[in-house]
Amino acid sequence: MRSIVVILCGWGMFLSFLIFAPLASSVDNSFEGISIVDSQTSRDQYLSYFEEVYKQMEDNYYFELDRADFDRFIKAFDQKIFPSLLLEKKSNDYVRWRSAAYLVDFLKQPDDLFSRFLPPKPAEQFAQEVYGQKTDLGIEGRMNKEGFVVVFIEPRSTAYTQGLRKDDIILRIDGESVLLMGEEKVKAKLVPLAEVKVRIEYIDALTRTQRVIAPESQEYYKQTAFLKPTGVPDIYCLEIQKFNRESNEDIGRFLPLIAAKNPRGLVIDLRNNPGGPPLAALLISAFFLPNEEVFAYFEGRHKPRSELVIPKLPDQFHYDWPMAILVNDKTGSASELFSGVMQARKRAVIIGSDTAGQVLLKSIFDMSDGSSFAMVVARGHFPDGRPFPFDGVKPDEYVPADVSADGMIENAAKYLFLKANGRL
Repeated sequence: MRSIVVILCGWGMFLSFLIFAPLASSVDNSFEGISIVDSQTSRDQYLSYFEEVYKQMEDNYYFELDRADFDRFIKAFDQKIFPSLLLEKKSNDYVRWRSAAYLVDFLKQPDDLFSRFLPPKPAEQFAQEVYGQKTDLGIEGRMNKEGFVVVFIEPRSTAYTQGLRKDDIILRIDGESVLLMGEEKVKAKLVPLAEVKVRIEYIDALTRTQRVIAPESQEYYKQTAFLKPTGVPDIYCLEIQKFNRESNEDIGRFLPLIAAKNPRGLVIDLRNNPGGPPLAALLISAFFLPNEEVFAYFEGRHKPRSELVIPKLPDQFHYDWPMAILVNDKTGSASELFSGVMQARKRAVIIGSDTAGQVLLKSIFDMSDGSSFAMVVARGHFPDGRPFPFDGVKPDEYVPADVSADGMIENAAKYLFLKANGRL
């Protein structure tokens, strides 16, 4: 089994991750293999592989399986799937992987948006997505008459560590003028293959001097937390677009800056946040909740309780401002885990609409042939034993769908302002 986050207690340091992502069909061109199916290929070889998949699900899947469903799949494989794939002259790998994808879809719960079969190459891509990782130079920008102006740079990219900053103006890439290249070609040049170095000549926006760097395209964790304006004095907003392993570091950089301004409230915008590892939600909670207490726990069908305990932080990194959290139906997994716990502890008011109802623990399991599949293995619970509801966290204040994104932030900020002034 491959893993993403260490759950702190129980399950023998069981390694898992928590995400929410509505997934497309498991069947695509990535199932293609190398050799063409031999007419002598034994049906038993495929059946043995399907048994391996079934055994993994039987041992680990959170929901109950029905062996009769497996038997119905085998009947469909014999009568329809296998003959059809033979006629298409697909490879052995294709037949095995595509059929396994059908099997997982056949066995899982209808409302399970996560569990799916993953051939080797898609498995690598999928893992990068759920980790919140990217492989590029981490530079975004736009063209003007001088060159390509940097509008955002990932703080964990090598371009950032070598000195490139927002508002710097890129003049040449690998010796070629960006003005002659055009914006689309420039953007393509800034997304090279992994481990490729790119020579960038630019003007430093502060000193107006020319500099040269050679950043390398590497895998890094994207910045997912950003300050957003509220339009209300002394009330600040942090938008968290997704949780990854470094989200607490991003938020930890912003909170002291906010604290220095003596704020009267904080809005956290988790709308459209699909989640990420539960450890991220746990670590972020340490800024706002009493430390060394149980945050939540997960429990599987065949696994004992695994508790998340809020880590201890120095007092100067603990903030007690009034808080509002914005959510919607795309607020999933770790983001609704964080929202639900903050609401249950009466630490924040939740504003918006019902969340996705996906506080489930998920893992990627490796198969014998290098493929893998992602699977729901446990369900989240509040410390008092209540499971997180499948119909989502219910907000304290519902907001109509026609309210704009900026309007919701401003309304939440006004709520906190009135509350801070004793008018609510």
